[in-house]
Amino acid sequence: MYKIVKRRMLTENTCLMDVVAPRVAAYCQPGQFLIVKMDETAERIPLTICDYDREAGTVTIVFQVIGASTMRMLTLQEGDSFLDVVGPLGRASELIGEADETRRMKKILFVAGGVGAAPVYPQVKWLKEHGVEADVVVGAKTKDLLILEDEMRAVAGNLYLTTDDGSYVRKGMVTDVVKDLVVQQGHHYDVCIAIGPMIMMKFVCLLTKELGIPTVVSLNPIMVDGTGMCGACRVTVGGHVKFACVDGPEFDGHQVDFNQAMMRQNIYKTEEGRAKLALEEGETHHGGCGHCE
Repeated sequence: MYKIVKRRMLTENTCLMDVVAPRVAAYCQPGQFLIVKMDETAERIPLTICDYDREAGTVTIVFQVIGASTMRMLTLQEGDSFLDVVGPLGRASELIGEADETRRMKKILFVAGGVGAAPVYPQVKWLKEHGVEADVVVGAKTKDLLILEDEMRAVAGNLYLTTDDGSYVRKGMVTDVVKDLVVQQGHHYDVCIAIGPMIMMKFVCLLTKELGIPTVVSLNPIMVDGTGMCGACRVTVGGHVKFACVDGPEFDGHQVDFNQAMMRQNIYKTEEGRAKLALEEGETHHGGCGHCE
């Protein structure tokens, strides 16, 4: 059993938890993920490791309520436990494997959309601990959906916030901020790391390709099983089939077939929606056809 020692709601439907998992905490690196399972009947949920404390033996996860399984997870409180926590899984951020001098010479830009701020944070924190201050753009639909602002501000070289509706700091998409930084303000970046909704990553990559900035994306949103067995996270990268969970989750964003990946993701969203409806309606549920009078 893996005990929850901290629980904090970041937004109305986004939750942060610190979980005691000493072996995962001892070996994990930024960019990797783990799989949690509530009980014997629960679904296995892959989640990016948002932070870790090797001394305390804890890992931090952030999840948003999307389907039935994450809705059930939201009921867990401090003192409750997960039946299983498996990890670390996937490959660590490629920045970690670089020589210190090479990494310090780079000007790095991170772009996070929504809950994508959770997997961006540990990478930016790790870089700061190793003498590199990266610029970070964080966007959300509204101010209420922005997460980890204080934490990100503490580790970012420069933090740029934006909201789709203009309810906080500035109005616009993350791509508007990136274009402003590069085109209007003349900033130079050697690499961009974009993490967030698939559609956001797609348009960030279209922009950075135009601007000539090499871009890495994290495809954790399309993972289901997390071990390469289910095949749900198949993605075409540079004309070759890859699996996000074992070959990634990071890939060259300019080589990813985002249209194919988003089409596959939508198939599973439909199933998630049906399962969530069944959980919400309980005994009154009769199929979830969506055409009730």
